[in-house]
Amino acid sequence: MANTIISRSVSSSGNRQKFTISMWLKRNLTGAGVTQYLLSQGSDSNNNFAMYFDSSNTFGVWDYGSGYNGRLATNRIFRDPSGWYHIVVRVDTTLGTAGDRMRLYINGVQETSFSTSTNFSSDFNTHVNQSGNPIKIGGYVSGSEGFDGIISHIHLCDGYSYGPDSFGQTNSTTGEWSIKTSPSVSYGTNGFWWLKNDIATTDHSPNSNSFTVSTGTLTKTEDCPSNVFATMNPLNVPTSNAPSFSNGNTTSISSSSGSGKWGGSTTLGMTSGKWYCEAKATVDNTYSRNVIGITGDSANIAKANGSILNGTHSWGWYSENGAISGNGSANIQTGTTYGTGDIVMMALDLDNNKLYFGKNGSWVYSGVPTSGSTGTGAISIIASNTTNDGAYFFAQNDDTGTSAQSKFEWNFGNGYFGTTAVSSAGTNASNNGIFEYDVPTGYTALSTKGLNL
Repeated sequence: MANTIISRSVSSSGNRQKFTISMWLKRNLTGAGVTQYLLSQGSDSNNNFAMYFDSSNTFGVWDYGSGYNGRLATNRIFRDPSGWYHIVVRVDTTLGTAGDRMRLYINGVQETSFSTSTNFSSDFNTHVNQSGNPIKIGGYVSGSEGFDGIISHIHLCDGYSYGPDSFGQTNSTTGEWSIKTSPSVSYGTNGFWWLKNDIATTDHSPNSNSFTVSTGTLTKTEDCPSNVFATMNPLNVPTSNAPSFSNGNTTSISSSSGSGKWGGSTTLGMTSGKWYCEAKATVDNTYSRNVIGITGDSANIAKANGSILNGTHSWGWYSENGAISGNGSANIQTGTTYGTGDIVMMALDLDNNKLYFGKNGSWVYSGVPTSGSTGTGAISIIASNTTNDGAYFFAQNDDTGTSAQSKFEWNFGNGYFGTTAVSSAGTNASNNGIFEYDVPTGYTALSTKGLNL
């Protein structure tokens, strides 16, 4: 869900003093610098309940009337674009201890450090579950301030106060906070369970409190709290003229300002195994040269004038002339270029240190990704542990000195190019990720599940 708002009308009042809201989310930090609302309910900007990230990337929740009836604003900032956050807001204004009347939990742990903390008065009636107050997910009750990122498993439990352990649990093997996909909770009158495992606006609670899409387009993604997929990393970019990211950091557009080689790389790295990904290109071959490939020196390509092609631990494929270059080696002339609408395929075999490129379902340079140590049609690369990063990352940059822009819509297995689903999913023996073309045997998507296959 990127800049998409869904809403529903509330026709009957529930419990305005006691409720729990639980949701899982993944941020796209390109939209940081403005307030982004996750959920709100109320009649207007002067009478509402809201959960939000502010322009400084802190998290807040308030109930507002003539002033703040109750409010929590964290000191902690939230700038991780690669991981999922589990947020639980627990309200019970009937409690005797004022500090317990609104509690906030992040990834199973109660937040206690706040820049602002205003307690509800005893038995206060909030704007939540009030008849006539529309509720919005991904947006504010008034205005267009939306959340840029992905949201999953949203619960509103009307009349019930639950802790985070009702919706998540600690993984006994990894120690990480993980989702309960079938929590045992009650929902009351206005409660709902939305975005369980699909993009339908259907309520998965017994209430049938369904929503409608009011802004944008709902898109499904395989990226979820139990299987985190790679995206482009908005934190690892030049300090000026950086690329912009959208669609959950899977679409990257180079800056039109200045001149140079503006790069970017993925959030997850690879040290061994076999990995596959796709990216749809939008390029102007007259003025701009897209380069797509891998890097073991992500800090270099992220800086101004850094390039996949200039590094000694990186390899890339030019859109303009079809050459593959990197690591100080001479160009390999594939005889194949790519342009607007073409889907670039990459297969990275780190068991044999080979890299393969393809276009629209065919491997270029007579590549055979399943050829193992023979490496038919492969680019031979150095071992990952000898790179500057100690790992490889899928990467791109705009190798141009003009103001032209280049764009890639990456599919790391989430099943979409931008907001468009793959047209006909190829085979994938690993059952991890959805791609346009057949995934070579033995390869998988770059995700936390893939890293543990």
